[in-house]
Amino acid sequence: MSEDRGCSSTTPSDDNRLRISSPKAVAAGIPATISTMRHSIAKMGVSRTIRTLSMVNQKDGFDCPGCAWPDPSDASSFEFCENGAKAVADEATKSRVEPKFFENITVQELANKSDYWLNNQGRLVHPMYLPPGGNKYQRIAWDEALDIISNSLKSSPPERAAFYTSGRTSNEAAFLYQLFARSYGTNNLPDCSNMCHESSGRGLNASIGIGKGTVTLDDFEHSDLIMVIGQNPGTNHPRMLTALRDAKRKGAKIIHVNPLAEAGLSRFKHPQDYMNLSFGSERLADVHLQVKIGGDAALMHGLLKYCISTGAIDNKFIQEYSAGFSQMCTNLENTTWERIEEDSGLVREEIERAGEMFADSKAVIACWAMGLTQHRNGVAVIQEVTNLLLLGGHIGRAGAGLCPVRGHSNVQGDRTMGIWESPSEEFLLRMDAGTGIISPRSHGYDVVGNIRAMRDGLIDTFVCMGGNFLSATPDTELTASSLAKVGLTVQISTKLNRSHLLTGKSALILPCLGRTELDIANGKKQFVSVENSMSVVHTSRGSLQPASSMLRSESWIVCSLAMRTLPSDHCVNWLEHSINNDSTRDLIAKSIAGFENFNQRVRVPSGFTLPNPPRDSRTFMTENGKANFISNPLPDMNLKEDHYVMMTIRSHDQYNTTIYGLHDRYRGIHGNRRVILMNAQDMSDRGWKTRTRVNVTSHFKGSTRAANNWQLVPYDMPRGNIATYFPEANPLVHLDSTAELSNTPTSKWIICTLESLNPPSSEEE
Repeated sequence: MSEDRGCSSTTPSDDNRLRISSPKAVAAGIPATISTMRHSIAKMGVSRTIRTLSMVNQKDGFDCPGCAWPDPSDASSFEFCENGAKAVADEATKSRVEPKFFENITVQELANKSDYWLNNQGRLVHPMYLPPGGNKYQRIAWDEALDIISNSLKSSPPERAAFYTSGRTSNEAAFLYQLFARSYGTNNLPDCSNMCHESSGRGLNASIGIGKGTVTLDDFEHSDLIMVIGQNPGTNHPRMLTALRDAKRKGAKIIHVNPLAEAGLSRFKHPQDYMNLSFGSERLADVHLQVKIGGDAALMHGLLKYCISTGAIDNKFIQEYSAGFSQMCTNLENTTWERIEEDSGLVREEIERAGEMFADSKAVIACWAMGLTQHRNGVAVIQEVTNLLLLGGHIGRAGAGLCPVRGHSNVQGDRTMGIWESPSEEFLLRMDAGTGIISPRSHGYDVVGNIRAMRDGLIDTFVCMGGNFLSATPDTELTASSLAKVGLTVQISTKLNRSHLLTGKSALILPCLGRTELDIANGKKQFVSVENSMSVVHTSRGSLQPASSMLRSESWIVCSLAMRTLPSDHCVNWLEHSINNDSTRDLIAKSIAGFENFNQRVRVPSGFTLPNPPRDSRTFMTENGKANFISNPLPDMNLKEDHYVMMTIRSHDQYNTTIYGLHDRYRGIHGNRRVILMNAQDMSDRGWKTRTRVNVTSHFKGSTRAANNWQLVPYDMPRGNIATYFPEANPLVHLDSTAELSNTPTSKWIICTLESLNPPSSEEE
């Protein structure tokens, strides 16, 4: 039976005027500098901007709250990018959401505001409570708020509570958070990894025995070939462009694989070059392979077939370190070039030219992001990328390796610290030995499982440490109605967002310190640690005065809740950990592999790198002790007539669910985010023009989801493909449409139909 859901205040309409200009060919440069300063000064003022930006990613400063790209060992005085500066300014803003803000506005009225408007209201400064049946948040004291949560947790079994976290959380807070949840009795620890790189972890663990990448930043300086797949670093990881530029200057070739041509991989101009009187931009990508959405696996099959047929393989590595090579070859033999061309959207000659680049390279790096992971075959396609590098022995070699590029600044660290719904027995045994607790063994809920549990009335208390759960998750209308069934929802946050407005039967907002802010506990300045995309653990020290005296550190909040909820004779000294991060690091050193002598090693200026057996010694901790070629059949790419494949994308003026502005500068889209990028010939075939308004319906196994009133924008992309902004398009992602094995929502593979509304405006730019 078809199940239809429309849109409500979970996705407010966007009536702003849409302006369209030509897409940019060059990333960064003077426009990035101007945008950075305009945004920063507007949010922080001149003096605060200078002080704050001078501390970003410095050895005695704080880690950027944006992406997890690593810092170079010789960091400059301005080691931040445009979007990183916007993330900092967003947190260090002078605007405040005081308790009186909530006195004259209901949660229903707030829910009708845009995400951009909500974020612009500023920092949360006081605990707030939405009582059962109420429609306005009320001021509440910390003790009373914590008692409400504790009483809710103690009134029902542990399996009826869930603890979500985003990747902004520090190692120390994440460790304490999972320790509290497991001490309480549950592994219900869904996190943002479930929605992004879960597919990477699952695929890499089976292939090479570790769920992380195998490169360091230094490897980019020694690489012959870098392949950037399903990733837009110019918008999402701008500092990566510097590493690509430096590699290019040393002779590396770059292949860009993406349905869209992105400015960051076309040409790049480092803003600091102007200080050296260098005014020209530099080309980055040598080749752009414009695959169809979902065509990456077919491309990998083609590259593998070419390399094997030409003998461009490392036989010694394959024989000594790997397993499954012959089975992979058999699968490739059964994949025809006709199928590869049809599914990838590329011609054989294009693929073979790229194959020649692989054959000529002795050190290859493969980078990817959610353009691969959020597909039905997300795990499988990552294993195909891994196959390609294993074929040439590009693991455990200088200048080579696998590089999943993480989003949030500590999302990888959170998983290392145990934020995971399905931990291994080895991890739990070490955790129990180090802390003295007895961890539950039953696996908990991931994000999709948690939404299903809420839908089915199985969750009484839902605590979120950071993030914007409602906006980040799929099937927005269903998720909102599921949250409404929860007895108590708790948001530990720095800024106002939609998850504060579509809540459980009662709700709490607990304001916490941000990454930029000074944390003084027990009369001593505290610092925290984070782990970047390449497994380097280092310090982060805030220096700004907190936005309010009522803010508390995430560690203090977790420990205070634990002291109220767990038995008074619990084996963990929660009081000590609430005021002393050194004591927490000592406990981590006993409980997490690779963190021995944590307090001493993290105080080294550049921190320390965690062990990585495939990279360090070509040791593979798989069941058979080998690096495994895992070959998979290609997914079905066939579409019905007038059906399109939609993928979600981020604009240049946002980071994850946080909307900084309404200018997607590189793509030339301004003022309105409710747009659909579409192939111009596909539009012409339907008689549609620029700004034609359409309703969108997604289809998944007989169920539909609807989202209305979008404007069409012609864009250079493959036929049959369309793209929309995240999170506006999330209502179209069916909860059950997830990647095999990882259960990651398929936000890059949404089957849709479009229905035209009113005739388009004659105004075009």
